[in-house]
Amino acid sequence: MSDADAGFWDAEAEHFDESADHGLRDPAVRAAWRSLLDAVLPATPADVADLGCGTGSLALLAAEAGHRVTGVDFAPRMLDQAARKSAAARLPVSWILGDAAAPPLPDGAFDVVLERHVLWALPDPAAALAAWGRLLRPHGVLALVEGRWWTGAGLPADEVRRLVEESGRTVEVVPLPDPALWGAPIEDERYLVLGRSDG
Repeated sequence: MSDADAGFWDAEAEHFDESADHGLRDPAVRAAWRSLLDAVLPATPADVADLGCGTGSLALLAAEAGHRVTGVDFAPRMLDQAARKSAAARLPVSWILGDAAAPPLPDGAFDVVLERHVLWALPDPAAALAAWGRLLRPHGVLALVEGRWWTGAGLPADEVRRLVEESGRTVEVVPLPDPALWGAPIEDERYLVLGRSDG
């Protein structure tokens, strides 16, 4: 990702959490994401890497549940927001400045690689998935929240399924149509892809 991309997201940081599904300020939206993560993440404490974490809303939910969480983002102002939130909540999340496509994290150190609406924006999704897979322990899971939105942006679920299968993992696709997750009814395709190793 380029400096221009980081600058764009830095400019978005101040108002990013105003979107219901970004800031999770609405109790119903927050509860819906907490329930989704509870269903996806392993028993606590697990090591979770939240890649392209933005202002850290999902990372904080995972930390609240008792997981050891590392958030990575390439936009410094996004990470500043995340760090303020974790400090206010007294949650020990590690925030690291870096590119989600090639995270500066140790191989084999995580039980879960989590991302939301990041893969679609990367220049080489297959290379990113390979890098993410290397971060996982043998029975770790990729948890990818993605979508194909009404604007035409994003990736269809079948494409993400194919990419994850080609990375050598078994795949489960979970549609996410529940308006509670997004703060309003949706008319586009939103979903969770879980990729697990056969090993």
